[in-house]
Amino acid sequence: MQKVYYLSTCDTCKRVLNEIEIPSSFIMQDIKTQGITEEELDELFNLTDSFEELFSKRARLYKERNLKNEELLEEDYKALILEHYTFLKRPVIVNNDEIFIGSSKKTVAAAKLSIHPN
Repeated sequence: MQKVYYLSTCDTCKRVLNEIEIPSSFIMQDIKTQGITEEELDELFNLTDSFEELFSKRARLYKERNLKNEELLEEDYKALILEHYTFLKRPVIVNNDEIFIGSSKKTVAAAKLSIHPN
């Protein structure tokens, strides 16, 4: 599977996707308009073995709900991501059996190398 979960209104997502030059063969899923299903989230989990790794602790709702003071379990991270799209760390780029989560320089460079190995 070659797929990108992103937010079309997010400037960081736009910058990362432009930098990587995502091929047209990739499925692009705007999580605000299409959401993420439990099945899709489970597929991502199978590549990471961690819902926490897919969870954005920078989300506004994370701060508003004071979740940093809660002891969250894997099931909690999953439920929160399914509840509101902003809890998914983005972009999430899946290139076959590799997954790249977030916008750090290291992640972006690795994703670019995976997609454009030459």
